[in-house]
Amino acid sequence: MTQINSALLVMDLQNAIAGHLGDKQALFPYKMALEAARNHNIPVIFVRVAFREGYPEISPMNRMFARAAQYGGMTVNDETTQIHPELAPQPGEPIVTKKRVSAFAGSDLEMILRAKGINQLILSGISTSGVVLSTLTEAADKDYQLTVLSDACFDPDPEVHRVLLEKVFTKRADVVTVDAWVDTLV
Repeated sequence: MTQINSALLVMDLQNAIAGHLGDKQALFPYKMALEAARNHNIPVIFVRVAFREGYPEISPMNRMFARAAQYGGMTVNDETTQIHPELAPQPGEPIVTKKRVSAFAGSDLEMILRAKGINQLILSGISTSGVVLSTLTEAADKDYQLTVLSDACFDPDPEVHRVLLEKVFTKRADVVTVDAWVDTLV
């Protein structure tokens, strides 16, 4: 039997994107998940999207990211791409920089997961229809066991969020609240 080694992925909770949550109270489920992972020695990996100066990674054909290249911002050193200060990584918690929507796209995430022997991912992030969906799909294809923290995911479209959590994600992952996940750790 394979030993389960988990990691919590905190995806796209960077300054520019976390602002979509509105008030600081909306960060509570993410903070709770971070605290639980840290208290139970579950590795935490932060994921952000950022590009090099000059945007050599962005094709003008890319509908999602071509605007960043056109209008500026979203570079690796830009304040918009830094992890939200209320969720600041602790020493030893890697920040993975991706170049597209999936946490695996253009990043060294898979190398970090292999190095740590991780075979189960706990997913949280913004947005449910973006990074969470793309990462879940790719991770499932890579045979990771998956859990999605339903209240530590956000999408600007509540109906899309609901359909993904209730109908799509359940085919590939366990979908639970942060409280329910924490209860399994005790």
